[in-house]
Amino acid sequence: MKKILVSDKLADDGINYLNEQSDIQVHIQTGLNEDELCEIIADYDALLIRSDTKVTQKVLQAATNLKVVGRAGIGVDNVDIPAATEQGVIVMNTPDANATTTAELAIAHMFSLSRNLPKASRSVRAGKWERSQLVGAEINHKTFAILGFGTIGRLAAKRAVGLGMRVIAYDPFVTPEIFAECSAESVTLDELIKQADYLTLHCPMMEKTRGIIGADQLAAMKKSAMIINCARGGLIDEVALYDALKNGEIAGAALDVYEQEPPKESPLLELDNIVFTPHLGASTREAQVAVSVEIAIQAVTYLKTGEAINALNLSTKISAEELKKSRQFMMLAKIMGKMLVNLAGKPIEKLEVALYGTAAEVEIRPISVEALVGVLVDQFSTPVNSVNAESIAKRQGIALVESKAEKTEGYVSLVKLVGVCADKTVSVVGTLLGDHHPRIVNVNQFEIEVVPEGTLLITEHNDKPGVISAISSILGESNINISRMQVGVPDSNDLAMAVISISSPLSDEILAKVAELSFVNSAIQINL
Repeated sequence: MKKILVSDKLADDGINYLNEQSDIQVHIQTGLNEDELCEIIADYDALLIRSDTKVTQKVLQAATNLKVVGRAGIGVDNVDIPAATEQGVIVMNTPDANATTTAELAIAHMFSLSRNLPKASRSVRAGKWERSQLVGAEINHKTFAILGFGTIGRLAAKRAVGLGMRVIAYDPFVTPEIFAECSAESVTLDELIKQADYLTLHCPMMEKTRGIIGADQLAAMKKSAMIINCARGGLIDEVALYDALKNGEIAGAALDVYEQEPPKESPLLELDNIVFTPHLGASTREAQVAVSVEIAIQAVTYLKTGEAINALNLSTKISAEELKKSRQFMMLAKIMGKMLVNLAGKPIEKLEVALYGTAAEVEIRPISVEALVGVLVDQFSTPVNSVNAESIAKRQGIALVESKAEKTEGYVSLVKLVGVCADKTVSVVGTLLGDHHPRIVNVNQFEIEVVPEGTLLITEHNDKPGVISAISSILGESNINISRMQVGVPDSNDLAMAVISISSPLSDEILAKVAELSFVNSAIQINL
């Protein structure tokens, strides 16, 4: 008999599903602090939570029988995933169960802003009849701009299309086919901001998206534009938003999330041209039921069959013997995937994975999946691993093609990744020296041997004297040490490639200086 502890409130439908399982015992005990949870957790096979329970390293170390933590919802900030992995505990969530309700809230905020609904309600309650002061705007034929085109962004797009709006979106990691399926036009971030009548945010919160809408972006928007954030607090610089709203740089805003929640001290509360809701993105009866039922089903399925739906930290299932053979190639493929997506600089529509020589003697799927992890891992705020990489790739419109060949030239084994984009193809070829030491031996047809670690500066430039000296001078002036440098040339043209291992990442300004050298065609840096 398996035992499940429910430590946060779940909808009755989810609890009823659990109680219907004849071989499952369900115990509901909410409001536990860390010590109280530690006292009882060893008795349970599964723990189902929302956002209140904190699954800390201490809790996990006490959970000697625990097999799975199920989060009813998408956010897992309250779960120590590395500690769970160390303890052999699966962590799963329900990433799409509340997508519809969040998309609908964004649409609701758009209507609320367009027709002055909160202001109108307050006016009538005050005994006023201010029709002439509450003239709104139609949304028909207006431009609905979506920043972040994942599941929620796509649902919002389909609803906006149904309302007769023009839909544009920015997401550098979504393929053209996905945009087309949703009748949305893919644009650059600058174009998105300038063209938006309504700008709605649906991207994850991570270091590269923190403050993605700041003073410069707000100043570039139409004065009649309105901005909506039902994603994560911190995506918008709230000081810049306050200035833009107060000075009339944009017409209005609607926020469901904030840099600090609740936003008790925020100066935004003083303004009349902004609408607030208290983080209601997932707060509908339907969404509460959906996440509760889904996590209940997922937990029971795992306990009965071992199938880990939406698991965040489970390795690909292969035998221990096969895993031992594949492990080093898997590590190599993940590194190569990271390099490939940076070289592409745009959505990869197809990932080709080929194994040659002795590499072709092992199972290819675990290696391919790790290559996908490398491609995707830095693009999402939630963990990407060997369990969810394939499903995420499918949602992003990335096709996976695998092949093997026994013969190889020059090396005992080779792994080759090819990324096919809409208008370019990029490639990385790697090998193992002594079966343990990863090396990159070819990048975009340039023969070059690279130790793939740390920060790499990769330039494609004219093959002429003085190039490397000029690049080195910029790095030296910026106090950047060079630990390794390799230069490669293809057989058929006058270009060369340099791969330079540097002591620390370059600022955007220094990287731009390298790229602006007249004989440099491209310059990127990759952090491995």
